[in-house]
Amino acid sequence: MKITEIHIYSHDLPVKNGPYTMANAEVWSLETTLVKLVADNGLAGWGETCPVGPTYAEAHSAGARAALAQIAPGLIGADVQPLPIHRRMDGLLNGHHYAKAAVDIALHDLLGKHLGVSVSDLLGGAVTDRVPSYYATGVGAPDEIARLAAEIRAEGYPRIQVKVGGRPVVVDIETIRKVWETIRGSGMRLAVDGNRGWTTRDALRVSRECPDIPFIMEQPCNTIEDLAKIRPQIGHAIYMDENSTSLNTVITAAGTGLVDGFGMKVTRIGGLMQMRAFRDICEARNLPHTCDDSWGGDIIAAACTHIGATVRPDLLEGVWLAAPYIEGNYDPEDGIRIEGGHIMRPGGVGLGVVPDETLFGAPVASF
Repeated sequence: MKITEIHIYSHDLPVKNGPYTMANAEVWSLETTLVKLVADNGLAGWGETCPVGPTYAEAHSAGARAALAQIAPGLIGADVQPLPIHRRMDGLLNGHHYAKAAVDIALHDLLGKHLGVSVSDLLGGAVTDRVPSYYATGVGAPDEIARLAAEIRAEGYPRIQVKVGGRPVVVDIETIRKVWETIRGSGMRLAVDGNRGWTTRDALRVSRECPDIPFIMEQPCNTIEDLAKIRPQIGHAIYMDENSTSLNTVITAAGTGLVDGFGMKVTRIGGLMQMRAFRDICEARNLPHTCDDSWGGDIIAAACTHIGATVRPDLLEGVWLAAPYIEGNYDPEDGIRIEGGHIMRPGGVGLGVVPDETLFGAPVASF
């Protein structure tokens, strides 16, 4: 089975009740990029990548499309096999994991359809069909975030992530305390995500002023050097998110004990092939982690859910989806949804979702 056609689409995803606010960005609408791979047997596979604007990470939507246009001609005629395709992509373009991930996801979808199995089967096999999710708040006023935490608790989410940073740290401390007062005793886990928005001084202050609150501190500061500086001085677990840009970085962070876990994005690390390796590294070191992405619709949501379904349950912190923040689904029948704080693993072969192509309009590029 060989690749005969590659089509690239651009699609707007407005943020419902926007903006979605993080320490370094306000998001009102995002442009997602979709990839359709067509094989010589007529089967098609879909992939997607959707950076959260140009300031969250070293990725942006126009960059994804430019990178895919650079890679695509060199993939025509290639066998549908993830490892050789990744090596070929790396030979065609250095870096740009987030763009290559869309091809990787489409490859897994296509290969699953060809073999008659689900993507989670390709990734080693699902251990659950009901995958835990978690809710990520935006940065907001303490009382408002506490009110939202109460709603999320009632919905059945096992974990809440509270966004902080980009404002006086005393407000962040007040927010953390009010959220904890709301969820204490419920069994919900609490993550506090700085999105690189705190100085080391702020991170140390938060930990020292909240010793009684059992939260994990996700990517509080900007650099790996910042994390190494606060690591021996802090009383809370530290998870790496934005800094975990490659398997090499993950291996170093896990091997040196720099962090206690990860918030990982499928497209950041390069796709499902790399996520499988990441999952196994974390299992070898007993490191909890998420299986997320930055944003996106049903294609990314299905990919995250499939890999999440294969993670050892005690190490899975949850699968975050953008679904609560966007309207509708690409697949009107089998679109990915969060119900009771959990996601049902998609059935069927490949990703298990079939997008309505008419939503995307004409391709912006075809090869």
